[in-house]
Order: sequence, then structure tokens, then C-alpha cells
Amino acid sequence: MRPYARFFITPKGERAARNGHPWVFGEEVTKVEGEYTNGDLVDVVTSKGKYLGTGFVNDISKIRVRIISTNTNDKFDEVFWERRLRYALDYRMTVMGPEDFKCCRLIFGEADQFPGLTVDLFNDLIVTQTLSLGTELRKRMLFELLIKILKEMGIPVRGLFERNDVKIRRLEGMEEGKGWFASDLIPPTTDVTTQIVENGINYTVDVENGQKTGFFLDQKYNRQAIRKIARGRHVLDCFTHTGSFALNAAKGGAVKVTAVDISAEAVRMADHNAKINGVDNVMKGLEDNVFDLLSKLVNEKNKDYDFIILDPPAFTKSGSTVKNAIRGYKEINLKAMKLLPRGGYLATCSCSHFMKEDLFVEMLHEAAKDANVSLRQIEARQQGPDHPILWNVPETNYLKFYIFQVV
Repeated sequence: MRPYARFFITPKGERAARNGHPWVFGEEVTKVEGEYTNGDLVDVVTSKGKYLGTGFVNDISKIRVRIISTNTNDKFDEVFWERRLRYALDYRMTVMGPEDFKCCRLIFGEADQFPGLTVDLFNDLIVTQTLSLGTELRKRMLFELLIKILKEMGIPVRGLFERNDVKIRRLEGMEEGKGWFASDLIPPTTDVTTQIVENGINYTVDVENGQKTGFFLDQKYNRQAIRKIARGRHVLDCFTHTGSFALNAAKGGAVKVTAVDISAEAVRMADHNAKINGVDNVMKGLEDNVFDLLSKLVNEKNKDYDFIILDPPAFTKSGSTVKNAIRGYKEINLKAMKLLPRGGYLATCSCSHFMKEDLFVEMLHEAAKDANVSLRQIEARQQGPDHPILWNVPETNYLKFYIFQVV
């Protein structure tokens, strides 16, 4: 007899579970047998009681059960979690290599069977975000195992900083907050900045105040891909954040790079990164609203730029706002296409899961038609392999990235 409460689910929920999707939504639960507390492990079963999987339960969340295993023989002890952590880290060491491993996503939530958990490694600092109650209740064990394994791998860990300052935690009944994770395995520290190297470029990362976990790792190889195109060109990098695309363009041999962001702090950091990489003579930050700037340049019939990079934040974080997001994406892409000379280059992307690939492609077709140009595709790319895509979990597939020549 298994020691877990049993959650009976609908045929629709059963199909999803059998197809490998780890989420059981509240409306899919038809009956519960046994006692449990939110955050506990429970069994998910069919309407006839046949085992489907075991996961973390939370009645507060729309996702009532997050399945972590479909193996009835699994024992969810420390050995189980250590094995799963080692599996995730071994995968990164293989697909990223030893150099890129030092600056990559170690745990990508459901894609690594750690519900709601994000773990990024920035040189000597670990940054985490925990969005699931079941994982939150086990985080001390998980984090200390992670520190131990990294040390065994020869990766020194100076500190672990938690970035739980996100509203979505409240949907799981958890409080928001951020701060250092205290452990006897690492000495206390107060320095929230660290130096990383990505694609041969130096960055200062502020893990406390930077967006998300401090730095966007998912575009690592997409940034690298624009380098050869940037050689000899005048580049406009829109939504630059810390200047990562702009820096890769400058390092790739661009004649001039303008890095635009609405955030004064982002522009300051981009300029700082340009200086420490010795490209401040080529790359300049500009504090401006990208929508307003593109409109102004179009109205002026400006032809200063022959390579435009669009890396906007997610314009939609739910299915209900997709139509508005499409309008936003189309506006910036249409204006960029109008600005570019024939033979110019455009790199454009969306980091929203809800902006599906077909919608993004359709938007680009419409923008090109309205701009009276044709798009010659050079590359279609996605997120880096440290953000693995599970084909049975569509939510893990979110980044669309295209490079075109405008003809």
C-alpha cells in the first residue's frame, strides 16, 4: 500500500499525464482519497484508480499537482534528489562544455523535473527562483546538495542568492522576497555582483538588482550568431538591457553600435560593459523608448542603420493578451523593416511562450508585406540547450529567434 493520498482525474487530465505533461489542473481532479497537506507528495490515478504518477500537491494553485515521477519504485529521499541533480548538471557539462558551464542555467524547472525551480550559475554565484510550494519546502536539501555537487566538480561557490521577488509566488500561497541563502556549506557574503565571461565578453552581473536572475542566459548562442553579420555595419540594438547583443556586434567588428533601452540603469550598465570590454569607442548607450525612437527614425526617413536587432521583453504572459502582443511585435518589426536599406539585416525574437511560432511567423509575414519588402531567412534559432525543450511540455519551448536579410 502506497503512503500517499490518491487524486483521481478526468480522462482529459489522464491523456495529458500519459503524454508526459507534468501538470494536473484543479478542474481535472474528480475525487481525493486520503489525507495530505499542501506541498506533500500525492499519487495521481485514473478514474479507475490506475497509477499515473506522483507529484507535489497545492490546493491554492491552479496547477493542483505537479508530477515529478511516473515510476512506482521511486523513493523520494535525498538519494533520489541528488541523482536527479547530478543528471541535470551532467547534461549541462555535456551540451555546454566546461567553459560555458560556468555561466549557464543549471535547472530549468519542469524540463529537468524540478517543478517551478530555476537555478542559474554565474561564475561563483548561484541564483535561484522557486515558484512551487513543493519545491520550496525541500529547497534547503536541494540547494545544499547542489553546492556539494558543484564543489565536487571543482566549481567554487561563493554564495547562493534567492530571487523570489515575483508575484507568481503568491499564486502558490508563498511570500515574495529576495536574499542570501544561509548555509554552513558557504561562508556569509554581501557582494551581490560577480564577473562572468560569455562568448569571450566580460560582464558585471548584479544578482540582486538585475532583471529576472540578473542576466539573460538563453540568448547566449544567438548573440554569437549575429557577430559575423555585424562586421562593418551600423547596428541599432533595441531593448538592449545590459548591452549583450550590442557588445557581440561591437566585438564582431561593427563600425557603430547604438544600444537603446528605456531603463537608465540598463543603459548605464551597457555603457559600463562596453568600457570594460574596450569597445566604448564603437558602442554607445541611448536611454529612450524603443517604440518612440523607431517612429521618430521612420518619420525622419533615417538611413543610419543597416543592421537592427529587436530583443523585446515578453509582450504577453498569458493567452488573453496575445492579440495586443501581436500588435506590439508587428509595430517594432514593421518600423525596423522600413528603416533598413535593401540588403540590410534584421535579427528579431520573441521570448513569450504564448506568442506561438506560427503567430510570430504570420506577424513577420504581415509586417514585411506592409513594409513592401521581402525577407531572406539566414537563421531560425531557439533558446540555448541549457534551457532544454521537452516536446511533451510545450511551455518549455518559448524563444523564437530569426535573422533575415531585407530584400
